[in-house]
Parts: sequence; structure tokens; C-alpha cells
Amino acid sequence: MQKNAFPTIAIAFVLLSACTQEAPPQRDAGSSAFQKELQTRFINAQPGDVIDIPEGFYELTRGLSLNVSGVTIRGAGMNKTILSFKHQVQGAEGLLINASDFTIEDLAIEDTPGDAIKINEGVNIIVRRLRTEWTGGPAEKNGAYGIYPVQTENVLIEDSVAIAASDAGIYVGQSKNIVIRNNRVEYNVAGIEIENSIGADVYGNVVMNNTGGILVFNMPALLQSGHSTRVYQNTITNNNTDNFGAEGTPVASVPAGSGVVINSNDRVEIFDNDIADNNTANIIVSSYFSTGYFGKGEVVDKYDPYPETIYVYGNRFSGGGSSPDGLKLKALKVAMFGLTGSFPDIIWDGYVNPENTGDDGKLRAEFAICVDNGNAEVMNVDLGNDSANIVVGEEQHACRHEKLPPVVLAPPLDV
Repeated sequence: MQKNAFPTIAIAFVLLSACTQEAPPQRDAGSSAFQKELQTRFINAQPGDVIDIPEGFYELTRGLSLNVSGVTIRGAGMNKTILSFKHQVQGAEGLLINASDFTIEDLAIEDTPGDAIKINEGVNIIVRRLRTEWTGGPAEKNGAYGIYPVQTENVLIEDSVAIAASDAGIYVGQSKNIVIRNNRVEYNVAGIEIENSIGADVYGNVVMNNTGGILVFNMPALLQSGHSTRVYQNTITNNNTDNFGAEGTPVASVPAGSGVVINSNDRVEIFDNDIADNNTANIIVSSYFSTGYFGKGEVVDKYDPYPETIYVYGNRFSGGGSSPDGLKLKALKVAMFGLTGSFPDIIWDGYVNPENTGDDGKLRAEFAICVDNGNAEVMNVDLGNDSANIVVGEEQHACRHEKLPPVVLAPPLDV
């Protein structure tokens, strides 16, 4: 992996790391009074209000909700203003936001029994310099999501930190027009997850020590299908944490050691990233049929289970694939590459939609899995035929797609 390829990423990471090394604020003896005051401010908020939360460590026993648009919640810094929900007894989330034109910045949300912050059905959402963390480290009992916008539009998440979520540190679902940039995500099951969303740019992030680094998924039975995601200029390394997701959830099927995972999603570009030392594979491209999180073959009407029009180019790969998760993958690695060998950088499960193939049984050009990435190889595991015809090499994917346009945030987020 080339060092110092992205000075802006390195600077952002240094700044975030420096922040996390600050001494925590002293415990605030007035947390009970503070909670009542803060709840009142949330209830009485009006459009244009700024709810300032001073430096301090505040223990809250009830979740907070905001239903008024045009409000900003602002702390004194992600390691200075800390809302702890470790002893929460009421509410499914730490913060539940049902509003548009919403900004939250410069504070931390810790140890929620459910999601740290859920932002539902809003337009023009900014999450900036927010830290969500479960301070005891990875554990199945942790809340599922750190930063969780769902059914939103025009979303910016930047300069934030998400640690130890039992599903995804940063998750954007069923949303449109999204930018996720310059964040640090560590020790989550999924570092960053884009699910059933349209038009997402994920760049400049440091994604380390998760089970799976960056996930781009489409799930059945949801309001919209996703497509058109660009993953670029990220550092995606050492995502080898054992999977601690709750049994039966989609992320529980993600193998530890997955750098980038594309599942059942179309028009995805992965380029200009540093991707290294993810022990199962640096990139996995899979269909619904190989995930194991539902009954095999069970597909909801109008749901497309196949990944298509995938373009991988210009990344810097290093290491990875040397110790895959699970007995079947370990056995396959040894059988194909020996005890000391490694999987190629890219693994594809090989499932194809027969409606989109040519006479040779391969995907037609407009639907192909294309790789233009130096000597990076693809292993087609051919799971649809019980791995009877595994193919390794770059020639089968030597193609290109027209590049996706950048995501442009609409005013007032056009920054």
C-alpha cells in the first residue's frame, strides 16, 4: 500500500485521533436537572433554534426526541460534551429525530441500549463532528446503529467517529443524495453501510478494525432499491474483528476480514482506495443467494438479488485473504492456494441473472463485474454450481464502465 497517498485523509485521521486522546470531562453532578432542562428544550424547540449543550458528562435515563424542523443541536466538542445513556430505562434510541433541516455537531452519544441517533424521514441533514461509542468495546448487547439516517434525502455525515455498534457504525438506509466523508469508524460489525440508497459518495474515511469495512447492500421488502454508490479515497484496513452481530441479522452473515462488501447492489464504483490486510478478502461481490440471512431462494417480488454493473479500478491493494473466516472458506483457501497462500483481492460468488447474460452464459457488457486495477485478480467462486467451475484471473473481468457522476448536495448543504 502506498503511504501518504492521501494527505487530507491522514490529516483528518490525526486530528480525530488527537481528539480521542483528550482527558474526558468531569462527571456532571447536575445530570438529573440537566436532563429535565434538555427534554424541555427539545419539546419546546422552534424552527431556527440552536440547542447548545455545554461541556460536561451528562447521564441520561430517558431517550430524547425532536419533532421540529430547522433545529441545530451543538456541543462543545465530541470529547467535551458527552451524553451517556448507559443507565437509560426509557426510549428505544438515545436521540430520535423526526425532522428536516437538522444539524447535530460537536458532541458524543455513549452507551445507548439501542441506536445512538436515528434520523427518520428528514431532508437536509448534517451530522458533523459527532462521536457515537459503546465504551466497553465490541459486544452483541451494544446498540445496533451509531449514526442512523433512514428514509432521508440530502445528507452529509462528516468528521465524525463511530465505535463498537453491533450492526453499523454509520448506516444510511432507503435514502437519496448522500455524502459520507472524513469519518473514522472502528470496531463495529459494519463500519459504514449504504443500504437501499440512491446516489451516495463515500470518501476520505478511515475504516479499520471492523468485521466488514464498507458495505453496499440491497435488501428485499423495503421501500426502494439502491444503486449508484461511489467508494473512493478511503483507507480500509485490518477489518478483522470477530462478528458480534445478533444472530439472524443480515450483518451477522458478513465474514470477519471483509474490506468492502457489495451485496445485490448495482452501479457501484470502488476506486482510488488503500485497501489492505482484510483477512477474508479485500473486496467481496455477492448476491442475495450466498448470504445465508434468509431462506435460500426466497426473493420478494421486484427485488433484484444480483450485483451488476460493478466497476473496480485504481485501488492500492496489499495483503488480505490469508486467513478467511469460517471453515468452508478456510478449506477453499487451502485447497486453492495452499496453507501459506491467500485469496485474490476480489471474490465474487458468481451468481448471474440469466436474463442479463449472453449466449456464453456470461453477463452482457452493461451488467458485467469490471476490474481495471493492475494485477488485481478476481476469484469467481461459482456458488450457483456448488463451486464446480471456480475461475481465477483478471481476464474474465477486463472491462470498463462509464463512470458515475459525483453526488452534488443540494442547497443548503452544497458545501
